[in-house]
Amino acid sequence: MHRSLKALRAVRRYRPDPVPRALIEQIVDAARWTGSARNRQPWRFVAVTDPVKLDELSRCGAYAVHLASAPVVLVLASVENSFSDTVFDMGRITQSICLAAQELGLGTCPTTFHPEPNVSRVAALLNLPAGWRPGHAVAIGYPAAISSPSAIPTGRLSTAELLHWD
Repeated sequence: MHRSLKALRAVRRYRPDPVPRALIEQIVDAARWTGSARNRQPWRFVAVTDPVKLDELSRCGAYAVHLASAPVVLVLASVENSFSDTVFDMGRITQSICLAAQELGLGTCPTTFHPEPNVSRVAALLNLPAGWRPGHAVAIGYPAAISSPSAIPTGRLSTAELLHWD
């Protein structure tokens, strides 16, 4: 039932192999069915493959370094509005993108362009129309072989540790 969720991992190292445009389009086509508050669909996407732009994106956040080595970075822009549920909707679409990519044998790693000046840099770099805020991105590519263990802890808390009944 939840095999794909259990298998989903953040991948920060990619093989240099290009990801076919058709696969990125399949990912977005699947993810666009993600629900959103009042069906506003407050998202747009920019697929970035230009190495110069990937390098620049990698310098737009404390945890964005891995973007430079990804074959594709899918930048997620949200409509600028005062609705508090837009951030929630962006999280939902990000998870859908990661799961859709995994189904196609691709690895992903979401990131944010925080703090706010980085968001403005990304908007200018990608020449986004006014009113669209590129706060998030997902690196996408074929996972590279892992040469050393991760310093980040693995595993999950048990259901009993997380769920309490009242």
